[in-house]
Amino acid sequence: MDNKLKVSIVAALADDYAIGYKGKLPWNLPADMKHFKALTTGGTVIMGKRTFESLPNGPLPNRTNIVLSSMISEGVNEGYFEANSLEDALELCSNAKEVFVIGGSAVYKQSADIADTMYLTWVHGKFKADTYFPEIDFNVWKEVSRTDHPADEKNEYPHSFVVYERIK
Repeated sequence: MDNKLKVSIVAALADDYAIGYKGKLPWNLPADMKHFKALTTGGTVIMGKRTFESLPNGPLPNRTNIVLSSMISEGVNEGYFEANSLEDALELCSNAKEVFVIGGSAVYKQSADIADTMYLTWVHGKFKADTYFPEIDFNVWKEVSRTDHPADEKNEYPHSFVVYERIK
């Protein structure tokens, strides 16, 4: 049996790869929040320090939170672990089956070459942004599922939940 840790990227991005503006998501999309929660609850999430600081209520509940930071805090952190590199963060996940990389841009870039799966929510619209998802070579990825959703009364923008797997 293969005990290799599965590394998955989870991101919501606009068609132009925008992912953030002034430390926040450029859109409000409740369907994506629900999708993200269903995907990651019970699992382990790895994120950069700025992504962690952007969370409105601190560490994500019902998940093991690992925050990448070049400045490791003194003492014990409430509800999360720190690592100073992606490699160290992945070592903390040795008992997990799958780990979810949830941002931001630099952490996505670091994990792009080692990820096995990408769970991307493509948000169809134009947004003011200052942070972007890294360019992806889609020649090494295969789309394995897609669910398209029109805009509705709760979700202002049409969006697609797409799962990609690395071509072995």
